[in-house]
Amino acid sequence: MIDNGFKINECDKCVYFKDTNEGYVILCLYVDDMLIIGSNDKIIKATKSMLKARFDMKDMGLADVILGVKIIRTQEGLVLSQSHYVDKILEKFNSGDTSVARTPVDTSQHLKKNKGDGVAQLEYSRIIGSLMYLMTCTRPDLAYAVSRLSRYTSNPCADHWKAITRVLRYIRYTRDYGLHYT
Repeated sequence: MIDNGFKINECDKCVYFKDTNEGYVILCLYVDDMLIIGSNDKIIKATKSMLKARFDMKDMGLADVILGVKIIRTQEGLVLSQSHYVDKILEKFNSGDTSVARTPVDTSQHLKKNKGDGVAQLEYSRIIGSLMYLMTCTRPDLAYAVSRLSRYTSNPCADHWKAITRVLRYIRYTRDYGLHYT
């Protein structure tokens, strides 16, 4: 990639970019997935041709999902969503509950460290991990709640479970939320 004028992104070593007089192109690589973003079709096609000459690759056309993130094109721009991942989380960890919450945190509930025996610590940790992936990719609205609840991962109690259940109910209510780029 470097030999073809691309520069590596210092913040993410899987991202390469090339800026020319004709436009720019950004190449994102992850294992065997690739996403090519460019300012125009000509530079994107030139990049694909260069890659096809060097690697065995299949052009899947316009991206609709990458690394579990749905890319939805609208007249206003792009929406990145993980509504299908929310469904998987809820099916796995909260399938019997159909309630919703309009906010991720109950401000009247004050959590503190559990001094007794933990309640389903492994399951709690798995939920936190799933919520962290969701939060990191497309749902920054979950950051405060997940950060707060992750403090109790080593020894959750019933109050922590009540709080994490509220977050699960909130993601059910906000299932279709995502990042909108204009």
